[in-house]
Amino acid sequence: MVDRQLEREFAIGDEELDLQIEGGLEGLDVSSSSQMDQIYEERAETYEINEIVKGIVVRIDDDEVVVDIGYKSEGIVQREEWEGDEDLPGVGDSIEVLLEEFEDELGIILLSKRKADRQREWEKIIATHAEGDEVVGEVTRKIKGGLLVNIGVPVFLPASQVDIRRPPDIGDYIGQNIQCVILKIDESRRNIVVSRRKLIEEERNKLKATLLDQITEGDLRKGIVKNIADFGAFVDLGGLDGLLHITDMSWKRIDHPSQVVSIDEEIEVKILNIDREKEKIALGLKQKFPSPWDNVDTKYPVSSTVKGEVVNVMSYGAFVKLEDGIEGLVHISEMSWTKRINHPSEMVNVGDEVEVVVLNIDTEKKEISLGMKQTQPNPWDEVAEKYPPDSKVTGTVRNLTNYGAFIELEEGVDGLLHVSDMSWTRKISHANEMLKKGDDIECLVISVDEDRKRIALGLKQMDEDPWETRIPENFQPGTIVKGTVTKITNFGVFVELEKELEGLLHVSELGNEEVENPEEIVNVGEEIEVRILRVDTAERKIGLSLKLDATPEEIAAEATGETDKTETREELKGGTGGGSGPLFALRADEEEAAAEDAAEIEDAPAAEETSEEVPAEETAENQESPDTDEEVKLDDEVDNSKTAD
Repeated sequence: MVDRQLEREFAIGDEELDLQIEGGLEGLDVSSSSQMDQIYEERAETYEINEIVKGIVVRIDDDEVVVDIGYKSEGIVQREEWEGDEDLPGVGDSIEVLLEEFEDELGIILLSKRKADRQREWEKIIATHAEGDEVVGEVTRKIKGGLLVNIGVPVFLPASQVDIRRPPDIGDYIGQNIQCVILKIDESRRNIVVSRRKLIEEERNKLKATLLDQITEGDLRKGIVKNIADFGAFVDLGGLDGLLHITDMSWKRIDHPSQVVSIDEEIEVKILNIDREKEKIALGLKQKFPSPWDNVDTKYPVSSTVKGEVVNVMSYGAFVKLEDGIEGLVHISEMSWTKRINHPSEMVNVGDEVEVVVLNIDTEKKEISLGMKQTQPNPWDEVAEKYPPDSKVTGTVRNLTNYGAFIELEEGVDGLLHVSDMSWTRKISHANEMLKKGDDIECLVISVDEDRKRIALGLKQMDEDPWETRIPENFQPGTIVKGTVTKITNFGVFVELEKELEGLLHVSELGNEEVENPEEIVNVGEEIEVRILRVDTAERKIGLSLKLDATPEEIAAEATGETDKTETREELKGGTGGGSGPLFALRADEEEAAAEDAAEIEDAPAAEETSEEVPAEETAENQESPDTDEEVKLDDEVDNSKTAD
């Protein structure tokens, strides 16, 4: 095979060779091939790798373009370096190429027309542009971290610099011509970073200043919805975004802003508020239309009955829509006269149509109070007729407290059986000592308060009062009886004379001499003989004495309380039962405990009925709140606590 490269190398005419070397052969023997090589080597040393040189196209093959750059052999440029729409040069045309490699193992010089073009373009960009200049280019492709933009040379557009708000997919910009500003030029690495965002921000700052000078509160302005959040939407007014809060989108209830607006939608909004220092604007959409609250008191007068739809159920009540933009609250306490409701969902569900009564309207706060139970008859209107005082009733024990028991007479109607009305003689500190939940008992109606929705019941009133006849007859002053010691205190000893009946044996009556410690005389559980000093039927107390040998005169004086001893004693009152006074004087800590018991009695019904906070009017109407004057019988409760101490 003929090596045409070698043929071309050595088949050089004299005239051509003389022109190439321009007298460089003077003094040399050209007949020597080694000397010829030396000439070409010296000529080649004037070229450098990655240098742009000019050459002449000498031949175009199927895959290559052969270019003579004045070296001992021609260079090769791949034909594919000319783009599809770019014309190939002709033989004899002069082109610029970049010298990539002098000779490979095949003796070929590698040239690149594409790299030469890029270098010339880069040099042109560097010569004509600086950092901060605006440029326009086409987005060619997406790469890691951003986009490539062709402004004559490929430049890098970071994803964070594409727009003010990063778009969901920056690839949507491919093929678009965009305007950017040059952020940085790195000549050594031939790298340029551009920003579209900075250009937009600069433009928006100008528009923002103009916008803030032009707008005033109350203006109508068109804008583009740019972003939607759970709490509202941001609307671009042309240089500045305003917030359209979800509560200002519609007079009717909406669950999410996307129900009213969508991204890139153009809408007209009303300027509600402008904070020029913070550059914040509050917008409204519903304010463009009349408020349905303007004539609400005319459309829904108080005490009128209307129908509505349940739109929301909370722990404290249900919201009922009367029309778009107008909702009222049915509090849990206004849902039923009789049912004990733990949660409004027991009565209504979202979507239910209900009939309600308008209870109150607050036009300033845009609030309407509604009631469901008011559409039905109030059972308490008939309570006085059904349960007159002194009538016997049967009910079920629903709840027990330390001050009494709540007896359910019918659904929604309870009566309070106070501890002081449970027994004539027994000291009761908690209702569970007498009753259990679920017990069916018969009581006597003591009083009915329709206004406060309270019924006072009595259990002891079902029997005759033993203090009127039986106890005074069985325990005459001066008689000696047997009893059992039940409790020993520093002021005396309690002695059980019969079941649920006790008397007080004061320390001064334990012996003829002063006794400091009653336990030295008697023990709990011991059966002893005592003498009846007096029986106080008004205070329901029995006084006792361990001095059994008293004269008739002393007994008569003791019964009337006229002896000298009684003047030096602390107040002595024996026995137990409702309406009684103190058996003994309280210490300071005992008085404090009694006061706490009294406060507990006053507050306990509200705590018993509900653990949630309820309106003041509901608490006032609570059936189970004891009356501090009559039903609670505070004196009796305090007396019981004293006796227990």
